[in-house]
Amino acid sequence: MSRRYRVIQWGTGNVGHEALRAILESPELELAGVLVYSAEKDGADAGSLCGMPATGVRATRDRAALTALAADCLVYAPRHASLDEVCALLASGKNVVATPFLFYPPALPPADLAKLEAACAKGKASVHGTGIHPGFVGCVLPLVLSGMTRRVDHLHVQERANWSLYASPRITFDNMRFGAKPADATLEANAFARFNSGIFQEQLHLLAAGLGAKLERVEVEQELVAASAASEITGGRIEVGTVSGQRYRWRGIVANRPALEIEALWTVGPGYPDAWPRPREGWTVTLEGAPSLRAHFTNAASFARAKETPIADHVHAADVATALQAVNAIAPLCAAPPGVRSFLDLPLIRGRTSLAW
Repeated sequence: MSRRYRVIQWGTGNVGHEALRAILESPELELAGVLVYSAEKDGADAGSLCGMPATGVRATRDRAALTALAADCLVYAPRHASLDEVCALLASGKNVVATPFLFYPPALPPADLAKLEAACAKGKASVHGTGIHPGFVGCVLPLVLSGMTRRVDHLHVQERANWSLYASPRITFDNMRFGAKPADATLEANAFARFNSGIFQEQLHLLAAGLGAKLERVEVEQELVAASAASEITGGRIEVGTVSGQRYRWRGIVANRPALEIEALWTVGPGYPDAWPRPREGWTVTLEGAPSLRAHFTNAASFARAKETPIADHVHAADVATALQAVNAIAPLCAAPPGVRSFLDLPLIRGRTSLAW
């Protein structure tokens, strides 16, 4: 290890909490600052926010102070992402690893991409969007599998997930709008759904570029299913007639055919729509071609101790995986040339010190 990188953690929610802990545990990294959003966390020692010993670094809600702080990199993990905020951080000279968006910035509107590139040039910094999905499962895993193919005719990334135990009611109810009237959860009515749809579309553009093609267009389908029975889930109640299922299909059209597809099958409560496909829980990646390949990916708090581990810990494992994918990208991003950097531009992101017990 040649040097330690000074890192700011921006946001300490489900993902940010785990990223903060990983920064404190890493011998490659030094915590420079922490941005929080609530008055309760303001001024708290960073260690107390993630179950670690005291660090002497105090959390703050002062964005300007952290933007002015000297640091090599910043893990950007707020609930609501802001392109302008990220550009200000880049222009201040900080590399940015983002978990909510920017998975493939070349797919952004030209004005947004130009703004990002100008900020990177001004601060001589790089930006990289990463996570589990969007991120590793929808970007890296399909491209790794493609290395064993002569030809890819159709690529399908399929996610099946039940959100009932997800420990962020604000995301489940306010953002995703489970438990809302169907009319309030459509793409037209829900700004977060449109934002979320956009980052999955970015994945399609990245996959096409990684496989040597260019998308002609992206087609988007949304299907909402209403609950036929009431149920209690983490943080609230799903009433009869409110949204209990959301199915999305994002198709990338190449040579006038749907060559790439990402499908989300998201539910809450005990039921599952009869007409929907029934893949295994988790993520299934299928490459139809020569030869055809399929991989199923899932995560858990522990496979060896699955039965005695609380189900909430298994659910939270996806947040841990997202956070570590970001933290492990810090050193490669800092070493990369300034600019917009996707998975296509960085080396393999690996657990750089995972066996260094």
